[in-house]
Amino acid sequence: MSITLSDSAAQRVSNFLVNRGKGIGLRLGVKTSGCSGMAYVLEFVDELSEGDVVFEDKGVKVIIDGKSLVYLDGTQLDFIKEGLNEGFKFNNPNVSSECGCGESFNV
Repeated sequence: MSITLSDSAAQRVSNFLVNRGKGIGLRLGVKTSGCSGMAYVLEFVDELSEGDVVFEDKGVKVIIDGKSLVYLDGTQLDFIKEGLNEGFKFNNPNVSSECGCGESFNV
């Protein structure tokens, strides 16, 4: 099982953590939401919870709860800039379909 970060995502998360002044890493998870069934969740982590799985890539810790891991295994988190827009992109090999707006997915 693995979760990876692109160079740009690792740099962006590292910068956020430094500017925030605390935190051990980034939590990546899923929740039931949207028209396709699931949506990604990103948040900073100050303390680990029971059942968390920790991956480290390019010096950044990515924390995932055990229930989300089955949906996220093999995912690469990328950070992209397109014109005036910028944000994280999830390259998830488990996704079978996505909604038209790109906010939710199905496995």
